[in-house]
Amino acid sequence: MSFSKKTETARGLIFYSRLSKYSEVLHFTTTKDNASDNTALFTGSSPGIYERNRQLLAEKLGLEEGQLVFPRQTHSNRVAVVSKVPEKELAGTDALITNHTGICLCVQTADCVPVLLYDPVEKVVAAVHAGWRGTVGKIVSEAVKIMVNKFNSSPDKIIACIGPSIGPEVYEVGPEVIRQVEVNIPNHESVLEKTGNGKALLNLWEANKILLLNEGVHEQDITISGLCTYTGGRLFYSARRDGLHTGRMVSGIMLKE
Repeated sequence: MSFSKKTETARGLIFYSRLSKYSEVLHFTTTKDNASDNTALFTGSSPGIYERNRQLLAEKLGLEEGQLVFPRQTHSNRVAVVSKVPEKELAGTDALITNHTGICLCVQTADCVPVLLYDPVEKVVAAVHAGWRGTVGKIVSEAVKIMVNKFNSSPDKIIACIGPSIGPEVYEVGPEVIRQVEVNIPNHESVLEKTGNGKALLNLWEANKILLLNEGVHEQDITISGLCTYTGGRLFYSARRDGLHTGRMVSGIMLKE
C-alpha cells in the first residue's frame, strides 16, 4: 500500500500532512505495528485485554497512559465534551471534543471511519468514530455543531482529516443501509454505486466529506487519506475481512501542553 502526500509514516504511526503543520497538535493513527499481539483492543470489559496495548501506545507517543481518553463506542451519534480525564468510562459515546491541553482524544476503528478535527483559531480538537450508522446519524456534523456552539469555532476554520477505513471499491452494503443513506446523506447518489441484487458500494469517505461541507468546512481543509483497511491487510485490521473480534487501530488528537 502506497502513501500519498496526504499522509506520512514514522515509528509505525500514520500522520496527516495537513495537521502536521501545527506544532501545538499531536495527532496519529496506529497500524498493526503498535500492538502487543494480533488482537489489539484498547477498551473492553476486562482491563487485562487492553492494558498492555495502551501502555505501548502511550510510550510511543511520549505520554502517560492516563492521558489517553477512549470512549466505549456503540455506533451512536453521541458526542461528549471532555474537560478533564474522566474517572469513569464514557459509555455509549462515539466522538470526543476538548479545548484542554494534555488530553489525548482517541477512537478505535477496524473499517469504520476515524475523523480528526482541529480548529487552529479557537484551539479545539475532536476525534470522531463514524461507521455506517454513525455516518447516517451525522455524528461528524454533530461534532462540528458543538465546536461552533460551545467553543465559538467558525466552520470555515476547521481542519478535518478522514483516516484509514474501508474503501468505496470494496464496501458493499444491503438495502437497509442503502435506505438510511438515501434518507440522511445529501447528494446520496454520489456515494452509492449500485451493484445489483439490491446492493451497492458505499463511499463512507465521500459521505462524511459531504456532511462536513454542509456544515461549512471548506473543501480544501478536508483531507481523505485514501487508505483502505480491507485491502491493506499488512498494516490494518479489518472487521469485514477478519471478523468482528479482530484488533483495532487508534486515531487520536491532542493539544500539547
